[in-house]
Amino acid sequence: GDSDLRFVIQRQTSDSTSTLGELLINGVHFCWTLEPAKPIPEGTYDLTIDWSGRFTRLMPHVCGVPGYTGIRIHWGNIAENTLGCTLVGETQGKDFIGQSVDEFNILFRTIQDALAQGPQVITYLDPTGTKEVSGVGN
Repeated sequence: GDSDLRFVIQRQTSDSTSTLGELLINGVHFCWTLEPAKPIPEGTYDLTIDWSGRFTRLMPHVCGVPGYTGIRIHWGNIAENTLGCTLVGETQGKDFIGQSVDEFNILFRTIQDALAQGPQVITYLDPTGTKEVSGVGN
């Protein structure tokens, strides 16, 4: 229906340290993302909010990723902060994103509001035009 939000993570660049991308909601830039050098497979996954023992609070959960469990969207600045998960931030640098907690809090409320309208999904897209982006723009 019209209440559905389209959550899309468009990956932009990947190197041996991290994968940087952009979270778009309904086609509009929302924030920057940082994932490990080898991120989860491209695809569309159920997006829920449930209890995280690691964070001891409710957290966004990307469900049903083949070969992975407990993929979450959370705060953090560098690839070392993530175990396969997606970090979000307001600013972006080399292998780094910033203003992460503030951005996470806004996104968390956005996902909560969306889930109140019905089930949600999130789509991860690899960089356009090429599967191998190492060396580009360095």
